Amino acid sequence: MSEDSAPLQHPAYKVLRRVTPNASVLLCHNPGPMTLDGTNTWILRAPGRKESVVVDPGPDDKGHLARVAAAAGTVALTLVTHRHRDHTGGLQRWEKLTRSPIRAYKHKYCRGAATPLRGGEKVAVAGLELTVLHTPGHTADSLSFLVDGGEGPGALLSGDTILGRGTTVLDTKDGTLADYLASLDLLTEHARGRILLPGHGPEHDDAGPIVEGYIEHRHDRLEQVRATLADLGLQAADAKPMKVVKRVYADVDKKVWPAARQSVKAQLDYLAAQG
Repeated sequence: MSEDSAPLQHPAYKVLRRVTPNASVLLCHNPGPMTLDGTNTWILRAPGRKESVVVDPGPDDKGHLARVAAAAGTVALTLVTHRHRDHTGGLQRWEKLTRSPIRAYKHKYCRGAATPLRGGEKVAVAGLELTVLHTPGHTADSLSFLVDGGEGPGALLSGDTILGRGTTVLDTKDGTLADYLASLDLLTEHARGRILLPGHGPEHDDAGPIVEGYIEHRHDRLEQVRATLADLGLQAADAKPMKVVKRVYADVDKKVWPAARQSVKAQLDYLAAQG
């Protein structure tokens, strides 16, 4: 598969789209309330290198995985940003297609002799240097990657910790707002001047303002939840998340209320812990 010479824009399905000299994306056709336009599968390599790094092969979509494998060529390494199936569902099929070592934060998602990734680790591959950032909050195992080397500016590959549009839902099975706020603070140390390559949605030329906007949004939502609790005469520990959602997200499509409920629960847990 060759990259289209026309200046493609997101969303572009079934077409390899170059975003930076070192990064191209294939968008999976799995749109939905939680996936936005679909899952972004990133292919990283320095110019002139045959081998590549693939980040988040995506769901178990036979056609998508075949297109990614054709575009990626020799896959020296596969990385996983977090456990959700729209990022990991295709790992078994992907391993058979590419025989690539697969690394993730959790051993469960590693394949072959690959070892789990850890925050602060540096990985040199495909002519690039990747720095692993452990950024829990969306899930406990969420990772982001700094991409340096090759040509052009550095990038921040953010998985679902930062999206290309909208805001991130916190999965309260293992994600917490305290972790998420700490992760956003960590990202502010690295984001400015880097191109944002998100797990869903379009890329952005500078990740810095996007991360800062996420922090402001989270604190604004917390204030809205505090105000709602005061109006209802409730303590955070006693409040029903959906009751708060109906107030705070009254102007948002009800289709996303189940997702909003998860984030509100995380906010209530955070406020309850503060006392």
